[in-house]
Amino acid sequence: MFKKTKLNRIAIAVAMSVGMSSAAMAQVTSSGMSGQIVGPNGNPAAGTEVKVTHVPTGTVKVVTVNSAGTFNLRGLRVGGPYTVELDSATYADQTISDVYLELGDTFSLNRALENEENIERISVTASQLSSTAFGKIGPSASFDLSTLENAPAINRDLTDIIRIDPRVYVDEGGNGGIQCAGKSPRFNSLTVDGVRMNDLFGLNSNGYPTERMPFSYDAIESVAVEIAPFDVIYGGFSACNISAVSKSGTNEVHGSVFYEYGSNSLRGDSLEGDTVNIGDYDQNTYGFTIGAPLIKDKLFIFAAYEKLDGVNLFDRGAIGSGAVNEVNITQDELDEIVRISNELYNYDPGSIPTSMDHEDEKLLVKLDWNISDKHRASFTYNYNDGNNFTESDGDSDEFEFSNHLYERGAEMKSLTGVLYSDWTDKFTTEIRVSRTELDNRQNSVGGDGTPGGNDFGEIQIYTDDVTVYIGSDDSRQANDLDWNANSLMFRGNYYADNGHTFTFGYEQDSLDVFNLFVQHTETEMRFYGGIDSFEAGLPGAIYYNYAISGELDDAAADWGYTNHSAYMQDEFYLTDDLTVVAGLRYDWTTTSDAPAENSDFVAEYGFSNSTNLDGVGLLQPRVGFNYTLSDSTELRGGLGLFSGGNPNVWMSNNFSNTNTTQVGARGRDHGYTDGSRSLFDSDIVWVNTEEGVTAGPGYSIPSELDADVDAGEGSNFELNYLDPGFDMPSEWKLSAGLTHETESEFILSADLLVSFSKNQAMTFAAQLEEAGFNDEGYIQYSDDKMDAFVLTNSNETSVSYSLTGTLEKSWESGVRLFAGYTYNHAEDTQPMTSSVAFSNYQYRAFTNPNEDVSSLSDWNIAHRFTADLSYTVELFDGLNTRFNLYAVAQSGSPYSLTRDDGNSIFGYTPYIDSNSVLPIGGERNGEEAPWWSKVDISVRQDIPAFSEGHTASISFVVDNFTNMLNDNWGILEETNSTVTIGTSNPVYRDGDASLWEARIGFDYKF
Repeated sequence: MFKKTKLNRIAIAVAMSVGMSSAAMAQVTSSGMSGQIVGPNGNPAAGTEVKVTHVPTGTVKVVTVNSAGTFNLRGLRVGGPYTVELDSATYADQTISDVYLELGDTFSLNRALENEENIERISVTASQLSSTAFGKIGPSASFDLSTLENAPAINRDLTDIIRIDPRVYVDEGGNGGIQCAGKSPRFNSLTVDGVRMNDLFGLNSNGYPTERMPFSYDAIESVAVEIAPFDVIYGGFSACNISAVSKSGTNEVHGSVFYEYGSNSLRGDSLEGDTVNIGDYDQNTYGFTIGAPLIKDKLFIFAAYEKLDGVNLFDRGAIGSGAVNEVNITQDELDEIVRISNELYNYDPGSIPTSMDHEDEKLLVKLDWNISDKHRASFTYNYNDGNNFTESDGDSDEFEFSNHLYERGAEMKSLTGVLYSDWTDKFTTEIRVSRTELDNRQNSVGGDGTPGGNDFGEIQIYTDDVTVYIGSDDSRQANDLDWNANSLMFRGNYYADNGHTFTFGYEQDSLDVFNLFVQHTETEMRFYGGIDSFEAGLPGAIYYNYAISGELDDAAADWGYTNHSAYMQDEFYLTDDLTVVAGLRYDWTTTSDAPAENSDFVAEYGFSNSTNLDGVGLLQPRVGFNYTLSDSTELRGGLGLFSGGNPNVWMSNNFSNTNTTQVGARGRDHGYTDGSRSLFDSDIVWVNTEEGVTAGPGYSIPSELDADVDAGEGSNFELNYLDPGFDMPSEWKLSAGLTHETESEFILSADLLVSFSKNQAMTFAAQLEEAGFNDEGYIQYSDDKMDAFVLTNSNETSVSYSLTGTLEKSWESGVRLFAGYTYNHAEDTQPMTSSVAFSNYQYRAFTNPNEDVSSLSDWNIAHRFTADLSYTVELFDGLNTRFNLYAVAQSGSPYSLTRDDGNSIFGYTPYIDSNSVLPIGGERNGEEAPWWSKVDISVRQDIPAFSEGHTASISFVVDNFTNMLNDNWGILEETNSTVTIGTSNPVYRDGDASLWEARIGFDYKF
């Protein structure tokens, strides 16, 4: 049993920290407390009463120490403060005050009681004992309310916080995607109050279902990231699990209001000596929180509201325009395109975009109900609606007019109910039900926002170096997505007298999807001959697609499925110093929906394309440990199998692209693309003309193409299907780590994580047959079947590893420091960066387009240093000044050097981009973009408030303070994932991440 001699520095630190238990830091909504209570000689202090009081709400839980000397409490509120009273009939009582619980913690309280004749009562505070670095089992990070409130979080997003951990890279130059240990953001899971808030369908690169974080920043109490948790309650991810829990009301009325302001005058306007034009804009963010008792000690309410009136900036322009990135085209050429478009096509393509206004609105309302001493419930409603305006074709050799941009937006609503019950001192349960509804928008700027509505078709004009786009983006001409998710969870815990804690549960997550995605419903025309061909009306290609039935919705993927999980686990002390967690989790899928069968496919391939995930399952064993090596050092580790995070959009492609619901016609069949006919020829009959415009190209459809579609004739896209033998992708995670506290109270930690990816999802061209090799050594293909892309499993095992070291320390002077470094090497077989099968297939580097080869991941950041420094001081009597600094230095993203003649290498090349092919002996992602380093700062100054007990502050936050100091510093240089060999300058500046930006704000709390 637990001996008194072990109540040294590390034992006490563990007792008041994250806990010896592996209890979840994520996918949970509460905290817990457990431990061993022994007498002076290490004997179990059976019968000792443990009374835990949540001070803000007066909630009390009482449990009795069993014959093994252990106790366990679950379902406790996150945060605090708590007071813990140990009441013994034999020994002196103890009281521990100011205890704070982090999200998902099982707070491990291991105490040795003294003889009553020596002392009547021992009273300590948690701050005297705690060190939250101890007690972990797998690599993880947690961030408390103080960090959330004071870090330089200019985006008011959890990504501003979790990036402090060197294992977590946030793509600040892109859409804020979270890359954990070199893995795709698509393989993460995000939960808020236990509800999955990640992008369940898989369209968004930021990992959210909405355009921004779908809940108010000020609503969050704490956030945690788990990269390799070995508790069986974790599921639905293979990269990392990010969890947040919202605040609650208390017995006192409390709340806050805030306002933040930004503008072009609070943003840099030069890079490396070049003056850049960012346009004029203002950005306002404001909101409030309120918490209050509806019935004292019984029923509480909390609400948080946040509104953003912001701006999207665009950083490209013509030569000499002063844009951050000048595209290799002249203003005269652009003016000529505008003239031709207006005069001959009767279409205004819009302006050169510099900025566009957007909005985001969030509301969270939470009720907490203390039903009785044994039962507690909470109910949470969350709402978010917001949008962005974004480029569709934004590579360095592409240029878009404003009407080719499109609005990305989504409205999300979720409702959650949780019931926590303590049936006995030994048996507790948690039941959670939730529903989430999402209405996604992808609307062309130049259209009316309805699928097949008043849009002008896409036109591409190929100049010598740049492709210019006007009209509505081809992928947004008929695009509509809605999904509903329902979730049910039951979890139980049983605490045996012998010290074992048994966890068991069942979870069910259902998703119903309606996804309409038909390209070219307004036509797409490509003018390979440049501006002259555009003026002459001589396209080199013209495309038109529509539903065969004539009703667009008939071409939608309307489907769903249910994921099930069942698990059980045992957690116990193997020795006084060694805690072990071991369990099994089984996930499986059921569905009655299947893609429509294509009889031609069945005839050619010999099996049906109507395969689905019904019955696919995976058993996931896990084991972890934490071992107290000495009075200042502990070891931890584990091994477990994880699965999840694969975007459902990949499966949705198999329902959309069966070639039974939509068909495409091509202009080459009617003389439009061989120079024999001009779009302006008088004999062309234009049909399906939009209301209020003149019949003609862009607004109408050539009658011959429309007739082909009506007859179900034409050239379809490649059929998509699921491999009938598809297995659930998974990843083994093996972790080992240690934490050591020095005599000077520096906390040093190190973690090694090795992962083995099995059955990775990938896309092949199923119709290709090997037909030998050419003289250079490239494989040659023949094609005797219907073109088809198959979603299948890789046969390769990709091995990834990361090594992380951190140090942290707090000084009595008010200084706190965290610093870390991670070396990362992550591999995969296909990056799978897109939501569309043919894009996943072509937009990568390869020697053989159907190769199954493990290479460095597109998401890998090899070296990453981070630091988080804070300092609090009273510069004015009774008023705190808080300085916070975040710093990062990291190596660049990987990229590949490829040939520029890819389309001519293989005997058959479906959708192979010309610069996707590696030279023989070349390596995917063998190159690396330049390093990037920057510093962000925040200064928050308390000011006198209106009333005692209230606080007020003003703030100044600077993103990329390094660039503010010197416009040569803090420059983020990026590349495309593939760069043609011989390119003189493969990198380009990312203006959004490189230019410094500041916010000024006001915050009032009461």
